[in-house]
Amino acid sequence: MLSSWTLPLFLLPASSIARDVVFPPVSPLQANLGGHASRYRSPVASGKDPLAEFEKYSGLTTFANLPWVHCLSPDDDVDKYDIAFLGAPFDTGTTARPGARFGPSGIRWGSRRMQAAAAWDPYTHENTFLGWARIVDCGDAPLTFLDNTVALQQLEKAHKVVSSRTANTTEVADVPRIITLGGDHTTTLAALRSTIDHWGPVSVIHFDSHIDTWDPKVLGGGISDYAGLNHGTFLHIAHEEGLILNSSAHAGIRAPVINKSYDWKNDKRCGFEIITARDIDKIGVSGIIDKLKARVGDTNVYISVDIDVLDPAYAPATGTAEVGGWTTRELLSILDGLEGLNVIGADVVEVAPIYDNPGETTVLAAGEVAHRLMSLMVETPVKPLRRP
Repeated sequence: MLSSWTLPLFLLPASSIARDVVFPPVSPLQANLGGHASRYRSPVASGKDPLAEFEKYSGLTTFANLPWVHCLSPDDDVDKYDIAFLGAPFDTGTTARPGARFGPSGIRWGSRRMQAAAAWDPYTHENTFLGWARIVDCGDAPLTFLDNTVALQQLEKAHKVVSSRTANTTEVADVPRIITLGGDHTTTLAALRSTIDHWGPVSVIHFDSHIDTWDPKVLGGGISDYAGLNHGTFLHIAHEEGLILNSSAHAGIRAPVINKSYDWKNDKRCGFEIITARDIDKIGVSGIIDKLKARVGDTNVYISVDIDVLDPAYAPATGTAEVGGWTTRELLSILDGLEGLNVIGADVVEVAPIYDNPGETTVLAAGEVAHRLMSLMVETPVKPLRRP
C-alpha cells in the first residue's frame, strides 16, 4: 500500500509540481505568476520582438555581426559599402601545417562577441563601427583547392570586383577598402595585385615571424615554377611585379632563414627593413611604432598580419609556429599606434582553427586584430590615385 508521500507524480495537482511558467516570456512580466511576478521580469523590452532582439548568436556568422552583402554579385544593384571583409579560404601554398582554408570562418567565429552597438573602445572612447564608413562582410571568395594558380586568379578577380564598386560615402572616399580574412599568406599577393589598380605601389608593413621574401628558386622553385609561388615567396614576387615600394618593413621577425647571406641581401633588395621580435625588449612598443611610421612615411600602406607574429602561447592555431613572439596586447598596442597612416588594405592570415584550443585563443586574437585594422581605416580615409 502506498503512503501519502509516495504518490506518483501524475496523481499530484499541477500547482504542487511546478510553477506555471509561460515560454516564451510575455513582456514585461511572466503570465500567471502571482506574487512571484517581480522575480520573473522578461529581459526583452516591452514592444520588442523576443525572437529578433538578441541577434548576436543567430543568423549568418559574419565578422562582428556585420551585415552580409553579396559583393561578388554580377549585378550592379548591390548595397554600397566603404570597408569590406572578404574571406580567402586557401591553404595549398603552405609549407607546413595545412588548415588555414578554414581561417575565415574561424576568425568570424572568434569575432562573434563583437557588435556595432556595443563596441565603444575603453582606450579611445570611440566606436569605429559607428563612424562615417559603412562596413560589411562580403563572405568568402569562391576558390578552387585543386590548383594554386587558378585559385589566386579567382581571388584577385574577387578583390577587383569588391573594390571596383562605388563606395557608400563618396564624399569621404569613393573606392572601398578590403580587409582579407585568410587563408595562408600567399593570398596577400592577390590583394596587392588588386590594390595597385587604385592606389599604385604601396609600402607593406608585414607582421610575421618569417621574412616571406624568399627567392622562389630557393623555396620551392627548384621543383617547378608552380611550386615557387607559396606563402614564403609572395613578397619576393610582389617586388618583382612592382607592387610594393622600397619603404616596406617586417615586424616581429624571429624565424631562421635558409641561406646564410643571400636571404638577408635579397630581403633588403625587395625593399624591406627588419624589426625583430626581440627589438621590443630594447625599444618597447612605442619604439616599434616610431620605426614603422618613419619607415613608411606618408606613402600608401598595406598591412599584412600573419597570426604567427604572436607567440604560440597566444596563437597556437597556425601553420608555422615560432616560439619567442609578441603577446596579443603588444601587437594590438602597436597596431593602434599606427593611427594616421594611409592604410589602403589589410589582412589577417595563417589562422588554422583546427590547432586552436577550447578557449579559442587564436581566433579571438585574430578577430580583434581584424577589428583594429578596420579602425585604422575608419580613422584615416584615403583618396585613390585613380580608378581603373
